[in-house]
Amino acid sequence: MGLLFVQSLPGPKVFKCKFCRVDSASPDDIVSKEFRGRHGRAYLFDSVVNVSLGPDEDRYLLTGLHTVNDIYCSCCQGLLGWKYAKAYNEDQKYKEGKYILEKNMMLKEGR
Repeated sequence: MGLLFVQSLPGPKVFKCKFCRVDSASPDDIVSKEFRGRHGRAYLFDSVVNVSLGPDEDRYLLTGLHTVNDIYCSCCQGLLGWKYAKAYNEDQKYKEGKYILEKNMMLKEGR
């Protein structure tokens, strides 16, 4: 097994995995704070780092059918949220390629 490459994010505050405290996302990449995850509030991000993707899965969410991939912390494999691979409703297409991080799976820490 090789070495794990971990990307650090710039900025005074970043979102980190609550399990191992590795950087996961920048507040600058937040698209919306008005989402719900499996365990409560969630944020929609344009990009995230230090995650691995699970397999494609069709899932019925509050806004209809989507193909999603669960996202896991690449360091500790904790489940952090999901990535929208495909939205079937035209008004939901803006989510494609974006990421949901569940608020209670994250810490927001300063440097």
